[in-house]
Amino acid sequence: MIDTHVHLYDQAYDKDRDRVVARAKEAGVTRCILPAIERSTYKAMEACLKSYPNWTFKAMGVHPGSIGSNYKEELDFARTHVNKAVAIGEVGLDFYRSREFQKEQIVALEEQIQWAKELDLPLIIHSRSAFPELLQTFKKCSHPNMRGILHAWSGGVEVFREANRYGHFYMGIGGVLTFRNARLAEVVKETQLNQIVLETDAPWLSPEPFRGKRNESAYLVYIADRLAQVKGTNKEYVVAVTTQNALSLFFTKAYE
Repeated sequence: MIDTHVHLYDQAYDKDRDRVVARAKEAGVTRCILPAIERSTYKAMEACLKSYPNWTFKAMGVHPGSIGSNYKEELDFARTHVNKAVAIGEVGLDFYRSREFQKEQIVALEEQIQWAKELDLPLIIHSRSAFPELLQTFKKCSHPNMRGILHAWSGGVEVFREANRYGHFYMGIGGVLTFRNARLAEVVKETQLNQIVLETDAPWLSPEPFRGKRNESAYLVYIADRLAQVKGTNKEYVVAVTTQNALSLFFTKAYE
């Protein structure tokens, strides 16, 4: 399995990171993508990447929650540290708590989509309470090789399909799928498995039965199990397809 979204460098793991990694490997996690958040967390991410080479892989960008009055400085920092990244992320739009910096978030996303275009890299997209604006930005910035993951997907099937009019996007599925009465299960039923990748967003969004506790990549097995149930297939098939999806996105040039 590949965890396509985990913040392993978060301070939540400072006391037992080696054990967390060991448990993930034992559970069958062969690679992890570490998305960036902002300048202040970059040193910790770099240290993590050095500690677990060829198992952790770097994504670089500025999280929409970190876009504020100094967003240009954050973008400049991210752009100069994009070397060796396998993706531009975590980037996107988040108007859940505030729309104070809505314009700046949109400008920042447009710029980072341009980086992905120039560098021929996939995007890891965060979108919360912002689907109309996200689709508008995709429409404006669309280019032939635009691709990536719509991380922690919380929208409907139609929004996902609309996004795919402008690029080739996978649906990032994590612990929310395991929650009781999760509307996401209905969305997943209507989505092809070859359009889905697994993720944890650890240390957040733990699946059942760990909801409310610290998440970790080893728990990807619970997400794969639930996805297999929803899709009416077995876990081995889910793992095979979603792993191939992630490999093709991050570790090959998808449109060569």
